[in-house]
Amino acid sequence: MFFRYTKIAVACTLTLTALLSGCSKDKANEQKSDTFTATTPATGEASPILERNEKQRLITTFQEQFKKSNINIKITDIKKTEVPNIYWVNLEGAPSIYATADGKYVIQGDILGLGDGKIHNIGEDLQAVENKKLFAALDNKDLIVYPAQGKTQHVVYVFTDASCPYCHKLHESLPEISAKGIEVRYIAWPRGEQFYPNMQSIWCSKDRKAAFAAVAKGENITAEECKNPVKEQYMLGVKIGVNGTPAIYSQDGHYLGGYLTADDLAKRLSK
Repeated sequence: MFFRYTKIAVACTLTLTALLSGCSKDKANEQKSDTFTATTPATGEASPILERNEKQRLITTFQEQFKKSNINIKITDIKKTEVPNIYWVNLEGAPSIYATADGKYVIQGDILGLGDGKIHNIGEDLQAVENKKLFAALDNKDLIVYPAQGKTQHVVYVFTDASCPYCHKLHESLPEISAKGIEVRYIAWPRGEQFYPNMQSIWCSKDRKAAFAAVAKGENITAEECKNPVKEQYMLGVKIGVNGTPAIYSQDGHYLGGYLTADDLAKRLSK
């Protein structure tokens, strides 16, 4: 497995506006209205208005703390975690992080939960939800797709680099993977600037599959230039936390692993 770490700095401006309005004939009605909007419904579920206002407040707080630290990056979403006062923070063009409720501390990496006889990653499901949306937004025309044999049982997304030896091993096992009813969708993820030309040439080729197979065998292909999605796909990988190839994800956004045999991949998908 090869690794690459990328530092991203995105200049941005975030403006948040909260508009609150009320109308009442008297103070009694006004108090009644305020009470209604400031409490949870009888169902016991959190009020959508309260949740939205709280999220906006947190985003503003975190964004201000980032600005004080000269970090120019936009916060796109915030979610609660099972850990008290720890939030899952989605960033534009960068991997998600954890942050304390006051925005004074951030945590990069995994937070593991203990108990119930096993250890679990508290951010895994949160990241998977985000990944699923991002994968669903991809157009198959921008990928290299290897259909399953017979009925499709599973779909996986693979961040790959034609120059990566472990990607070669995975590529060689595609017939076995396909025979298990698994469709494989390649996403371009060059591991460094020196690998961009080949990946762009592959994605610009009339036959991407043939071009990828040729490069994987160590053959040279004709340099091609065109409008291509390689850079955007690379940034997608950065955003969801890819740091090496191959990186295999299920269609529902869960990370399955790096290089896996056809049997191992099928077992993980069956879970």
